[in-house]
Amino acid sequence: MIDPGRFVDHLGTLGVSLYTGVPDSLLKEFGRYVMATVPRDRHLIAANEGGAVAIALGHHLRTGEVPLVYLQNSGFGNLINPLLSLADPDVYGVPMVVLVGWRGQPGVADEPQHVKQGRVMGALLEGLDIPWAVLPDSPVDADACMATAVRVAGARSSPYVVLVEKGTFAEARLDDPELVPPSDGSSPGGDPRPRDEPLPSREQALITTVAAIGEGRVIVSTTGMLSRELFEHRERSSSDGSADFLTVGGMGHASSIAFGIALTERDREVWCLDGDGALLMHLGGLAVIADRAPTNLLHVVFNNGVHDSVGGQPTSIRAVDVPGVARALGYRHAERTSDLAELPDRIDAMRERGGPSLLEIRVRPGNRPGIGRPTRTPAESKQAFMEAIQ
Repeated sequence: MIDPGRFVDHLGTLGVSLYTGVPDSLLKEFGRYVMATVPRDRHLIAANEGGAVAIALGHHLRTGEVPLVYLQNSGFGNLINPLLSLADPDVYGVPMVVLVGWRGQPGVADEPQHVKQGRVMGALLEGLDIPWAVLPDSPVDADACMATAVRVAGARSSPYVVLVEKGTFAEARLDDPELVPPSDGSSPGGDPRPRDEPLPSREQALITTVAAIGEGRVIVSTTGMLSRELFEHRERSSSDGSADFLTVGGMGHASSIAFGIALTERDREVWCLDGDGALLMHLGGLAVIADRAPTNLLHVVFNNGVHDSVGGQPTSIRAVDVPGVARALGYRHAERTSDLAELPDRIDAMRERGGPSLLEIRVRPGNRPGIGRPTRTPAESKQAFMEAIQ
């Protein structure tokens, strides 16, 4: 296994000074080390993977350096346009190393939404004419691999992709007194909320919200822990979850899925249960929703300020007035709360005002240990959902 500190130090000797991307569970220990040691102006968690490529491109234009972009391969589709239409040698020719967590690698058990992406990953890179390698788990060989990646990226004026297998990185050692703190003296990670603000857990808020929504409504839940908590709540309470669509992949698209349903489902409310990272990833979708303004679309954002499912890395939600943005983009009604006792009245207010309406619920980061995963396949869930809402 590779020590993340050694890995990042070696990248520094190769001239890599900018890190940007979207967090991934396979890169969690690498990400923890970068967050703890790299100044905030040199480590930028992007709203989406394509945005990370653009940030890296801008950095190269000013410095001439080879930056590093990191992500999970499930988000690789968001990179393809800027990689081919901006960074490719046939366009601007911008070198960068793209470090990709290889979910769904053939022969390695994984969740169904990762299997196809993992299986076609090599062929996809070949078809895109992007040079690539798999990161060895030997430290010496990993050093050589990254040196080649930086050299080839620079020589070809091209992106170079390095795939990272499960278990490649060892646990980050962050108790070393010689670790360099961020230059501005602030912590790049952690909970962005005021520490004296008492917040409920996301699971508590979810259960209270679902109870206030009631039976007979359509629910579309976002990628990650929230959908897992919703599924487990339904199983534990023996309540009917067949009209719940659990968005297990496609981070950031739950609100648009709910919108597509709401446009033709006029007899029932359609609720989108979203997360802050997912909301930021494709924020422009709110303007499209507001333009058509389906009165039965009601949007709840559980905001814990972090990418909880992949390690708790912070989002940029601290800089956002979520209800204010929703109103500015055309939502009829938007407000926030962190008080679970207020939720029934807030839910009623959304119904009275009509959609599209948004409620931001501020919750604390983290989740209960041992949260299970849906036991139905995505295809089974799709069929049950379609039958339930006919």
